[in-house]
Amino acid sequence: MACRITEFVIDCRDPGTLADFWCRVLDYAVLERDDNGDIEIGPAGTERGGSGLILVFSRSDEPRRGKLPLHFDVNATDRDQDEELQRLFDLGARTADVGQTGEESWHVLADPEGNEFCLLRRTVAPAAG
Repeated sequence: MACRITEFVIDCRDPGTLADFWCRVLDYAVLERDDNGDIEIGPAGTERGGSGLILVFSRSDEPRRGKLPLHFDVNATDRDQDEELQRLFDLGARTADVGQTGEESWHVLADPEGNEFCLLRRTVAPAAG
């Protein structure tokens, strides 16, 4: 027996803003909103326990303490890295400095709340729908 990661929970000040940003980055859809303001997103048609990874944006007023110990790595699915980088900037991403040298093949970015993620060089196939 083994486990599988089905959901990734991100504490944030503004679940709506982050859900909107990541839906546009990943071509995800809002799956559920609860009464506390938490928002779940995932591939359209994803159900709990299905094969798609669900992101849960959970409202929190707790201040963030330093660099996150985890981050996302993303790859473009239908364009090269430079084109995808520009698209991410247009969506609201910004450059983040985590001590990189400038010689890396990836770009370190931050979402609207400052959560770091990396845009890798490869172009990959879109996730199966």
